[in-house]
Parts: sequence; structure tokens; C-alpha cells
Amino acid sequence: MKYPALKNFVGGKAVDHKGSTLDVQSPLDGSIISSVPLSGANDVRSAVTAAQNAFPAWSAMTIRDRVQIFYRYRTLLEKNMNELAELIQEENGKTIPESIAEVEKSIEVTEFACSLQQIADGEVLEVSKGVECRIERYPVGVVACITPFNFPTMVPNWTIPNALVLGNCMILKPSELVPLSANKIADLLKEAGLPDGVFNVVHGAKEVVEAICDDPGIQAVSFVGSTKVAKIVYARATSKLKRALTLGGAKNHLIVLPDANVGMTASNVAASMSGCAGQRCMAASAMVSVGSVDHIIDQLVEEAKKIIPGKNLGAVISKQAKERIENYITEAEKDGAKVLLDGRNYKVPGKENGFYVGPTVLDFVRPEMKIAKEEVFGPVLSIMRTNTVDEALSIQKSSLYGNAAAVFTQSGGLARYIAERASAGMIGVNIGVPVPREPFSFGGWNESKFGVCDITGKSSIEFWTKLKKTTIKWNPESKTNWMS
Repeated sequence: MKYPALKNFVGGKAVDHKGSTLDVQSPLDGSIISSVPLSGANDVRSAVTAAQNAFPAWSAMTIRDRVQIFYRYRTLLEKNMNELAELIQEENGKTIPESIAEVEKSIEVTEFACSLQQIADGEVLEVSKGVECRIERYPVGVVACITPFNFPTMVPNWTIPNALVLGNCMILKPSELVPLSANKIADLLKEAGLPDGVFNVVHGAKEVVEAICDDPGIQAVSFVGSTKVAKIVYARATSKLKRALTLGGAKNHLIVLPDANVGMTASNVAASMSGCAGQRCMAASAMVSVGSVDHIIDQLVEEAKKIIPGKNLGAVISKQAKERIENYITEAEKDGAKVLLDGRNYKVPGKENGFYVGPTVLDFVRPEMKIAKEEVFGPVLSIMRTNTVDEALSIQKSSLYGNAAAVFTQSGGLARYIAERASAGMIGVNIGVPVPREPFSFGGWNESKFGVCDITGKSSIEFWTKLKKTTIKWNPESKTNWMS
């Protein structure tokens, strides 16, 4: 194995696990690069205890002092960018440019966390003569973050900087498929000066997730993954009276109008459907054409042909994922879809044991097809044809999901019409991946998100804090009212 066997990180140090382990396989070539503990409820309890012990001192620090640690952490992310990017590539299969972009986004959200001392303030108001009301923010307590395989560094950093700067202590449960980055994050936080116990990593699978939902010492849970599991985690955590915010899957529709800029649309759609091998909840997996857009589709296919697995297209996470994606394509073809570009059975020379799917474009997909409704999570684009904008919107709004939607047009009026009516939390106009930049928050609608608030940006402040309201009166007044 290229890397030593991983350990949990609890109370500021690596902790041995005496139970079973799981091999960590690189999607690039199928090789075993490390092993990860399959922890249990006792391991979660130990991490919760460490976090509880650290919480009084950490939460008592001023937000300014906590921010100083994250200034240093931000510098360390930048300093260690190449090492982090290589880890991401090896355990996830991304290209190096995609991996670097993931670290850069982690830096961006950390920079936002460093601004919280200016924007996560309270309020003071004299509400009546001699009577003052004050609102102050307090941390929730010990919180947990459960993250997926597709962004081993970025998604943990959606939560870590904001939650910790606001005074909480955290247990991170990373995907067992990509555990290496989590331990590197723990090392960097310790190097930045984070006190022991404030941040802990417990590796594992289902048993750890269940223990996080059930442990009475954990006050809030965030989750990113499939909708099926997001529902389960949300229901289980809230049934234990915890706060929960769980993000699920997506089926993002790009509505393309005949007047769209051909070059920009073709390149944006191709990049959106294939970036990170299509393994992102903001990927464009469904293109809804309005009227005659054959000229755009032709150029789209040409752009997609430039995307080569092993060069500028990474691997998918596992052999099972490759088989599942290719089965979607085969089933769609049998149901009548026309394959304009076929990425099945792709082998990268020298990496024949890797898990690669080439870019795939399917035309004449019907809305009732399985591939049109379900999240494929691969570099596959399904094109559905309509005659009107309202027909296209009807397809978009019929989806169970609601992460993102986009429109490609040169008409401001039509862009506004679609943006106002699409049922999604994040909208793009001539943008294939409409991820908001900080301080704007990330979060979808419908079955793409369960719970209130968003996971990043200003909206996350409400999730990671609770309000204390104090009413003060010092001076006796001759006249009394309901405020007295």
C-alpha cells in the first residue's frame, strides 16, 4: 500500500482501531492504496467525549481568537495544495486541475469563515424608554458532519470552518471510499493551532452514521450524499431531537433555446456534464432543447469528443459505479434513445484496471425513461426535445429533485421567465454549473435538501448557532407599560 493504514483522529491524536478495516482502492488503476477502520458506536462515543471536553474552553474564546486559527489554516491549505490535490486524485479519480479547484473552493469557504467576526454579530436595540433588548449568538455544541466520496476536501470544508469559527466542536465522518483527505485536514487544523478535541475524525460506514444520529451528545448533523440516505439520516437524527440538514441527489436540467450562443452553450454543457466525471450534484445530466437546436447539439458533440478519459476526464469512483452508469446508457438505447457519443467500455492505456466511462451524449430521450428521471452520476447527458419553453419547464418541474437548473439564451426576458418558474434552489443563465460563490449559500429544493438553512454562506450561520435574547432594564420609570 502506498499510504499507511489510517487511524481515527480523536482528541488531537491518531487512535488505534482494533476492529475490522476496509481496503481503499484508487479508481485510477484499481490498486489498493491504504486501509480504513470500520469504526462503531464506541468510537463515536469516544469522539463525542473528546469534543464535549473541548467545548467549554473553545466556545468561551472570542470569535476573533477562533478566526486567527482559521487564517493560519487557510494559509496551510494553500501551502499544501499540491499534496491535497494528489490525495484527491488518488482516492477519488479526479484530474489534477479538478482536484486543485476543489482545494481552491475549500480556501474560499475558509476565507468566508474568517469574515464571520464581522457578520455573525448580534443586535442591541432600545425597545422602550430605559429598556434594552439584546440578541447574541451561541454555538449549538458538539456537531457532526457526514460527507460523500465525490469531494473529499471541499465538502468537509463546507462545514468545518463555519461550524468551528462559530464555536462548535465537530466529529467528521468521511466517506470510507475517500478517507485520506480527512486525516490530512485534521493534521492541518492541528498545525494551525486548533485545540485538541475541537475537531475529530471517525472513519467507518453505516454503523458510524447511525451512531452519530443516535448519540445524545451530538446536537446537530449535516449530511451530503444520495437522497435515499439523506432522508434516512434526516428522519433518524430529528427523531432524536437533533438539528439536521441533509443534502441529497439531483437531476439538473439545462434548457437550451435556439438563440443561444452556439460556442458558449456547447462548451458549457459539455463541461457541466463531464466535470468530475459527472460525479457531482451540480452536473448537467439532462438537456431540454426548445425548438430547432440541432446546430448546438452538433457542436456539443464535437466539444464532448475533446474530453478524453485519463487526460482531461477522471475516473468514476468504483467498478460498481462504472457498471451502473453503463447500464443506464444501454437501457436508454434499448428504449429508443439515439447514442450520439458512446463512452461505454472505455480503457485507458496503461490503466486498464481503472474505472473510466467516456463522455456520452444521448438524443431523443423521453421524459418517462429511467435515465431521464434518475441520477446517473456519470459523464452522461440525456437530450430531451420540446417545442415550447413551457413544455421544457414542465419537464424540469416534474423532477423529484431541485438542486439546479439553467437556461441558455440571449433573451433576457426568456431567461427571467425560466429562472422565476424553474423549481430549483440554484439557477444559472448561460452557466452550466451555477454554484453560488461565497457569501451566497449552497442548497437546493425539493428532494435535493431536507431541513432548513443552507450548508454554506450566510445561511449556514443560522444552522450552526442558537440565539439568546436578553431584555434589560436598569432605570425605574414613572410610567409602566407591557415592556416594564
